[in-house]
This record gives sequence, structure tokens and C-alpha cells, in this order.
Amino acid sequence: MPSASPHLIRLALLAVCGSLLLGAAAGCSTTQEKAAHAKARADHILEARAKRQKKKVDGPANGAIGGKSARQHEKGGQHE
Repeated sequence: MPSASPHLIRLALLAVCGSLLLGAAAGCSTTQEKAAHAKARADHILEARAKRQKKKVDGPANGAIGGKSARQHEKGGQHE
């Protein structure tokens, strides 16, 4: 029985190596997409945190201090 020709073996080896390289390249793009998604999520979380901290620093929008209006705060918290 004749053995497979060296040319045919090389061609098969080249096809296998090419398939592996294409699979690895596809895997890298998937990893890059996951990393981009994770970064976008982290950026969103950091933006939300910054907004919450800004609200704490600025205080309530209506000028209330500790649940009291500024006017009540000046009078010692007594109601009119």
C-alpha cells in the first residue's frame, strides 16, 4: 500500500494550523468584547456613584436642612 504523499500531509497540517489560528483570533475578539463590556459597566457604576456623592454634598434641592426648612432651622425648629 502506498503511503500518503508528503505534499498531502503538509496540506492537511497547514489546514489544521490555519483553523487553530482562526479559532484563536475569534477567541481574542470575544475576550476584547467582554473587556469592553466590563469597562462600560464600570464606567456606568462610577458615574452613578459620582452623582450620588454630588447629591450628598449639595444637599436637598429645596434648601431643607436635616428635614427642616431653612426658616424652621433659623427659629430653632419650632413650627409657627
